[in-house]
Amino acid sequence: MTEAFRRISLMIREDQHEHLAELDINMSGLVRSLIDDHLSESKITLAVSPETADLYREIVSNTGSTDADIEPHLRAALKSMLKDRIARMEKLHRTIK
Repeated sequence: MTEAFRRISLMIREDQHEHLAELDINMSGLVRSLIDDHLSESKITLAVSPETADLYREIVSNTGSTDADIEPHLRAALKSMLKDRIARMEKLHRTIK
């Protein structure tokens, strides 16, 4: 069974168009993928520094790893972050008279 598609008009900046064309990226596929990610209840998007993005590509993308391989490490990092936040909030709580 084939999927039905709908044609839309999309405006992007000239520099975006040039960059996507240089990378030979299928814009329709990119937009569909971004929409799927945005509407998904189990996908997240993180904005990171260029250095972190390079590390991700080197460690994950270039080694055949998947996002599923990252999940346990992400959960551990989130747990550590939550512990730090709780400690800061408890410290703030103690200062309130």
